Amino acid sequence: MITTLKNKMRMAAVRGRNVLSNQSGDQMTGWLIVVLIVVVVGAVFMTLYQGSITTIWNSIVTKITGLLS
Repeated sequence: MITTLKNKMRMAAVRGRNVLSNQSGDQMTGWLIVVLIVVVVGAVFMTLYQGSITTIWNSIVTKITGLLS
């Protein structure tokens, strides 16, 4: 049982090493696309809702400072 578990862990490590050393660049390109999409969506969200975010943030800060003083 322990030998089987060790073999499975060893094979998982080999598979992980193969994925990380993949020379094709497809995986890196995929991650870069995901990061780009997240940044663009975040920027659009911040632009559209900047006033609301500022209002909510100011009310949170006001409540916290009210509780502390």
